[in-house]
Amino acid sequence: MANKSKIILGIDPGTIVMGYGLIQVEGKKAKVIDLDVLKLSKHKDHYERLQLIHSRVNELILQYKPDCCAIEAPFFGKNVQSMLKLGRAQGVAIATAMQAGLQVAEYSPKKVKQSITGNGNADKEQVWQMLRHILQYNERPTFLDASDALAVAVCHFFQDSGPAAGAGKAKGWEAFLKLNPERISK
Repeated sequence: MANKSKIILGIDPGTIVMGYGLIQVEGKKAKVIDLDVLKLSKHKDHYERLQLIHSRVNELILQYKPDCCAIEAPFFGKNVQSMLKLGRAQGVAIATAMQAGLQVAEYSPKKVKQSITGNGNADKEQVWQMLRHILQYNERPTFLDASDALAVAVCHFFQDSGPAAGAGKAKGWEAFLKLNPERISK
């Protein structure tokens, strides 16, 4: 039986620069389809930025028809306002993907780095160098946010093809809430 091709959309959410990367998986091989960033810094209104994130994620889904979406979880910083804005950006990207019927998986920055380099404390350059090797891809992105998003997609590929593949993943809001009742706020 032939292996079905699968496309994974990886997102590194941000309110100034949002990175995205898409890979196509066939069997145990992955190749880069696209990676780039959405620059949002010239837009001062935070709500306009959220709208642009929604529009771009939706465009990527319509253009590439990914099978799933992997997104990096925000890291915990000291600036509460920045965390709130980053959480909103992530939420918009997740909601857009779920509305399109995509399965969504979330990975911490440490998990992504560990998955790609074997070191959860690796810097962006180390992650990029390892991605080049894994994917046989040498075209350096202008922004490392794009390679971070690509790393999220590859991390999902590794997690999805491992022994625990398919465990605890939801397709749609109802399934997500059934799998995660503790995330419901009352």
